[in-house]
Amino acid sequence: MARKGLALQQPPSEMTVEEWIALPEDEPGEFVEGLLEEEEVPSYVHEFLVALLARLLANWILPLGGLVAGSGAKFVVAPARGRKPDLSVYFPGSPFPPAHGPVETPPDIAIEIVSPTPRDSQRDRVEKMAEYAAFGIRHYWILEPQLRILEMFELDPSRGRYAHALGATAGRLEEIPGCPGLTIDLDALWAQIDRLEDQGLPLEEPDGTDR
Repeated sequence: MARKGLALQQPPSEMTVEEWIALPEDEPGEFVEGLLEEEEVPSYVHEFLVALLARLLANWILPLGGLVAGSGAKFVVAPARGRKPDLSVYFPGSPFPPAHGPVETPPDIAIEIVSPTPRDSQRDRVEKMAEYAAFGIRHYWILEPQLRILEMFELDPSRGRYAHALGATAGRLEEIPGCPGLTIDLDALWAQIDRLEDQGLPLEEPDGTDR
C-alpha cells in the first residue's frame, strides 16, 4: 500500500512568482525556483516568540516612525525566490514596502526563529542567509529557542555577505547593532518559554518590564 501511494503521488507543479503572490493568505509555503516549498509547521513556542518579539520591536520602532510586520508578508528576494521571514523591520527614513501585493523593498532587519529540525536550520542558516544578503537586508537575526541563543548578522556591502555582529545566550542586550534605544532581555525571553506550561504566573516583557 505504501508503494502504491507513493506511485500515485504527483510531482509538484511549477508556478510563477505572480501565482505565488496570488495564493490565499492562509496558504503556507515559500517560493523556490518555480515551486511551492513547504514550510515547517510552527509550534506554539515559535508563534509565542514571534508575538513577544513583534510587540517588543513595535514598542521601540513605531514611535520612531518605522514599521514591523509578521510572517505573512511575501518578499520577492530574487526573480525565482519568495520568502516570508518570521519578522521584518523597516527603520524610519528607509524606503517602505507597498501596502499591498509583493514586497520587493528589502527591510532593514529580517528575523527567523529556527524550528528544531536539520532542514529548517539549513534553510535559515545557509539558504536564507545568502538570499537575504543578495536582497540587501542590512541585519539578519536568527533566534534558536532550543539552544537559547540569539545571533545577529550585519551585511558587509563590499563583500555581499553577512558578518557575525553579536551572539548571546543570556543577559540584557542594550547595544544592538543598528538599533539604538532597543533593549532585549534574553533572560526574560527564555523565562517565557519555561513558563508556558505553568499556570497563573505573571509574564514579563523581553525588555524586563512587567506586563
